[in-house]
Amino acid sequence: MAKSTKILSSILILFFIFTLFSSSNALGGKLGGRTQIKDVKTNQEIQDLGKYCVEEHNRNLRYKNGALSSLLSFSQVVEAEEQVVSGVKYYLKISAIVKSSSSPKLFDAVVVVKAWEKKKKELLTFSPSPSPATK
Repeated sequence: MAKSTKILSSILILFFIFTLFSSSNALGGKLGGRTQIKDVKTNQEIQDLGKYCVEEHNRNLRYKNGALSSLLSFSQVVEAEEQVVSGVKYYLKISAIVKSSSSPKLFDAVVVVKAWEKKKKELLTFSPSPSPATK
């Protein structure tokens, strides 16, 4: 009787562990992993984040070297992914127009949003995109 109770307890523990890990994948994929954001072109929050990234990039350019020739004008976010970290980290592919040449180009930006902090958004990286948008 004691042996069958131990076996039953072991099976229940294994079932519980399996259920716990299975439900974490069902709640949005791998924990801490990136997830694709759908309908970015109509998602106002994502478009606002993209505009913020371009404005911060322009502000940083002016601050560093006063260069007005390479300033950008925000067009739209064409792709986006999010990752839950200490806050939410967004990976954006942004279409922007170079003001000096009026030609549109793609840029990759990474921005972190921490809603509980005074400075809620922080642009981590902003650089020309090595690859075109896939969507």
